[in-house]
Amino acid sequence: MPERLAMDATAGQTAARDAGNQLPLQVSGLAWSAGSKRLIDGIDLRLENGGVTVIMGPNGAGKSLLIRLLHGLVAPEAGEIAWNGQRTGEATRAEQAMVFQKPVLLRRSVAANIDFVLKLKGGADPARRDELLAQAGLADKAHQPARALSGGEQQRLAMVRALACKPQVLFLDEPTASLDPASTQMIEAMIADARMAGVKILMVTHDAGQARRLAHDIVFIHRGRVAEHTAAATFFSKPASTPAQDYLAGKIVL
Repeated sequence: MPERLAMDATAGQTAARDAGNQLPLQVSGLAWSAGSKRLIDGIDLRLENGGVTVIMGPNGAGKSLLIRLLHGLVAPEAGEIAWNGQRTGEATRAEQAMVFQKPVLLRRSVAANIDFVLKLKGGADPARRDELLAQAGLADKAHQPARALSGGEQQRLAMVRALACKPQVLFLDEPTASLDPASTQMIEAMIADARMAGVKILMVTHDAGQARRLAHDIVFIHRGRVAEHTAAATFFSKPASTPAQDYLAGKIVL
């Protein structure tokens, strides 16, 4: 496991380019408000690399809202989002997938949750389904109701169901929050495998240890703005912004 997570992101970046993914992502002047409160405040961001981009920041900074905007689940109030020159829409979302903090599963069996996605993407593929269930450690639970699984099992199913889409971009919103260590380790392994297969990962996490293990670069959000965007090694060794310095020091950041 540590060896897998320590692998250089370069191989994943090369695979992503070969797959013709949606990068670069260019975000300009992105804004969104709830009533009179500006929650996303003029974000400019450019992502060119593959690998794992981790979005961090204090509670209420706008992290989860940002990835929903990028994925097109929420329409921006102002600004533009372009995936390799193409605005966010049905065509871009068709090449993306998202896993939420709380798993969203169909009221079907574990296997049927995977079958549903595979049929949408081209047809039934029992061998691929079984491969994904084995990857999630759920092969022996294939015929059980998905909602009867434990929290960790449900999230692992949500992960491999997202991967069944063969996305070019995978959004993860706190995917291991409140999970047991074993499930967290399995999900981190899935993330590492997806990255090495060329999938671009945009992940929100509050767990600095997890970010250290997985991230290629860090986008630190504070009060709806990008306080800094830098390589993960630089961010953790020498954060440039005062909010990031305070956050990593364990101080309360408002």
